Amino acid sequence: MVGNWPRSVVVVGAGIVGLSTAWFLQERGVQVDVVDRGGVAAGASWGNAGWVAPGLAVPLNEPAVLRYGLRSLLNPAAPLHVPASLDPGLWRFLARFAASSHWGAWTRAVRANLPLNEECVEAYEVLAAEGVAAPVVAAPITAAFRTPRQAEGLLRELRRLQEAGQRVEHAVLDGARLAEQVPLAGEALTTGVRIDGQRYVDPGAFVRALGEAVMRRGATLYAVEVDEVRTDGRKTVVRSAKGTVLSADAVVLATGAWLPRLARQWGVRVPVRAGRGYSFTVPVERPVPGPLYLPGVRVACTPYRGWLRVAGTMEFRDPDAPQVPARLEAIVASARPLLRGVRWEERTDVWVGPRPVTPDGRPLVGATAAPTVYVAGGHGMWGLAHGPVTGRLLAEQITTGKRPEALAGFDPLR
Repeated sequence: MVGNWPRSVVVVGAGIVGLSTAWFLQERGVQVDVVDRGGVAAGASWGNAGWVAPGLAVPLNEPAVLRYGLRSLLNPAAPLHVPASLDPGLWRFLARFAASSHWGAWTRAVRANLPLNEECVEAYEVLAAEGVAAPVVAAPITAAFRTPRQAEGLLRELRRLQEAGQRVEHAVLDGARLAEQVPLAGEALTTGVRIDGQRYVDPGAFVRALGEAVMRRGATLYAVEVDEVRTDGRKTVVRSAKGTVLSADAVVLATGAWLPRLARQWGVRVPVRAGRGYSFTVPVERPVPGPLYLPGVRVACTPYRGWLRVAGTMEFRDPDAPQVPARLEAIVASARPLLRGVRWEERTDVWVGPRPVTPDGRPLVGATAAPTVYVAGGHGMWGLAHGPVTGRLLAEQITTGKRPEALAGFDPLR
């Protein structure tokens, strides 16, 4: 370490958050190595909807979500599902989530996230312009509803965002304009809300390209699972059960839903649980000009290599648990009546990924109780959107010793 600035950092976690932090650290002249048990994009980064959508990046702890969750608690086909479990940690998490599911806490989370929403598109464009060889596609996201009354729920949410300081350009579409905007929309969908100024990516391709860029700049990727992180005040040491030992001036823990396992010893007490999402890809018989959101069934659809990626559900289960086929069937059953020209039986790329959720709707980004150990995670459904800007802000904090104002609401020790 030169002065108080780390010159070498080990990043644990090769998803969008960890790799973005590595890339922006390299921009500042730091030598970086990356460790991940499964390699690049092995967690929640690969199979999600790929939206870089600040206009829809709202915290999960909205009162309506809590009410919906309570009603659907015992329904295994519901978009939000908490399976019967004896896990006391899960129930403690859910109790904290319920305590934070009121408008005051939600508004605090929205305001804390404003800087991430304001800068997330630009951070992606910086990466794409500086050698990350994967496109960032500009397109509106269209939310589609059965009735105008159902659309009013989203419009109220957009008004609340505006009251909290985030303006979202949008337009209401009648049935004819919706059909023109979304050729896949079936007759059951009569009203749309077009959210302008959004982006989307092929998430797996983008994160792999980002990983390749980080490696080209001199980083080494170690495909091992970290069992221990310790520091003596001068160096921070990362160890794996297989005998790999890495030493650096600082370490960043960006392990997604697995964050508490390594972060807890450094004073991070905010729980992080896996809100698992499912996705698959299906062929379509009509054009897919841009992303489509079905709020009534909580399903997100994105153009994907000429087909359609369909993603949905929020399932609180162990991050390493196997897929639950009933969850996939529930997504199909809910979306099938709303879309046309989709060949549901030919789905491929079936995936489940653990999105790291905090109970108060705010991620954990910054320094821990150890001055050389940092964490970055807990972004919930918006880790892909907020990953690059998070990495840029955290790299600034690590290399200057000063926390950017934009990270004030994400203190890991709160």
